[in-house]
Amino acid sequence: MGAASLAAAAVAGLCSPVANASPSWGLNGTYTATSNGEWAKTNDIFHDEASIRGTWTISTTCSYPSECTGTVDTDWGWSAPIYKKSGVWYVKKTVDNWQPCGDGTAGPGLQVYRFFPSNESATAVDPASTTLLGEDSTTGVSGSCGSSKVVFITMPFKLVKTA
Repeated sequence: MGAASLAAAAVAGLCSPVANASPSWGLNGTYTATSNGEWAKTNDIFHDEASIRGTWTISTTCSYPSECTGTVDTDWGWSAPIYKKSGVWYVKKTVDNWQPCGDGTAGPGLQVYRFFPSNESATAVDPASTTLLGEDSTTGVSGSCGSSKVVFITMPFKLVKTA
């Protein structure tokens, strides 16, 4: 084999993907999303909040099992990016007018959904599971109400594939 052939083969090898993307690596389809307000905490103290249930339509692509990105569209009226890092999925979005201020205005909050595929008993990660468990947390922006005191609300989150 000549030097030109070896060089061409090497370049072709560099340009080809290292791994073939698998549809099973990502989240794609329709899901029921539930934030359980009965177990909510406000600044780490249990405090009932409203539970919220809705439909998420998720579309992702993955280059590796741990590298996925995409979009979530919800029937709650918002869309946001979704990504996977170290086996955990994240959806982050800004919530306008979330933290009430003493002067009658309201500051924004950063809402983060963090979840992973779980087995039925919620004791271990199961990459093949269509039920994902995690947390819905929203944090006020420091300084938005004229002080550095922020509100931090967390509640259990569950995502179940329906279609």
